[in-house]
Amino acid sequence: MEKEDFGTLPDGTRVDWWTMDRGGTRLRVLSYGGVVQSLEVPDRHGRQANVALGFGDLASYVDSSPYFGALIGRYGNRIAGGTFTLDGSPYRLPVNDGPNSLHGGDQGFDKQMWTVEPYEEEGDAGLLLRHVSPAGEAGYPGRLQVQVAYTLDSDGRFGIAYEAATDAPTVVNLTSHTYFNLAGEGAGSARDHVLEVAAARYTPVDATLIPTGELAEVEGTPFDFRAGKQIGRDVRVAHPQLLHAQGYDHNFVLDKGVMAEPEWAATLHDPESGRTMHIATTEPGVQFYSGNFLDGTLTGSSGTIYRQGDGLCLETQHFPDSPNRPGFPTTVLRPGEILRSRTVHSFTAD
Repeated sequence: MEKEDFGTLPDGTRVDWWTMDRGGTRLRVLSYGGVVQSLEVPDRHGRQANVALGFGDLASYVDSSPYFGALIGRYGNRIAGGTFTLDGSPYRLPVNDGPNSLHGGDQGFDKQMWTVEPYEEEGDAGLLLRHVSPAGEAGYPGRLQVQVAYTLDSDGRFGIAYEAATDAPTVVNLTSHTYFNLAGEGAGSARDHVLEVAAARYTPVDATLIPTGELAEVEGTPFDFRAGKQIGRDVRVAHPQLLHAQGYDHNFVLDKGVMAEPEWAATLHDPESGRTMHIATTEPGVQFYSGNFLDGTLTGSSGTIYRQGDGLCLETQHFPDSPNRPGFPTTVLRPGEILRSRTVHSFTAD
């Protein structure tokens, strides 16, 4: 473990830059936003490259980050109209994505400082990140205590384990918003990557990207990734759902559902470098976002301008707008309960 200074926030708070290196994987994490600032893995020739989009300076994360590498909460994804009702009481949230609340509002967990400490347990090395969200923060009820463990095992697998507890009924949906390009950060478009997702259904959205409530079949649509296909193959098909999102920005309903232990959910492969990433999770959904809104206004850590499709997200999570959709898996957390969720990223090269 190494800790360095990554910069200082406008209020004078120092931001630490932690580095872990194990099993051929090198992970760098910021105490600001719990950001995965870089993630280095080898290609088929053993050459290391950073496969996570991000910035090389703190000011860019504070001023203009589209959630690069950040921990997301209290509620990952969108809540319609920035409102929900829980146990008969209405709650209003900050609206920061058209008419909706996105990723916990404009001061979500991605904008918070996390306490970070290294740990080693049963052969795993990792970082424990902790944050306390006071009752009423961003409109959410309950004082929420959150702990996230970033781990690297001896095979270089990158794990994220979430835990949360509350002192009053609330809703919670935690995820990580890392943008991946397995050819390497700054390598250009990731649309030639091959994606496979174990999902026979997805949740269609309206024009503001809120789920309609339908669990639609992927068969015969551009959303069928069950056998694996290039991301760019159907991204320009004039399908109404792709028009809504300017590409893919949809929740896929994983066939396995909610599990106690992580099970395989998706695989991403870059033919050029040979790098492959397998994702296993306990979560019931994965939000596939194809980097549609990267528009050439951001410069990444390598000094390269990011354009549409230069990175993609596979956010393991519960479904968007679940607090307003009783037919979706619940995101309600009550006193005495512990939210536990795990996602594991495994890397190979051929």
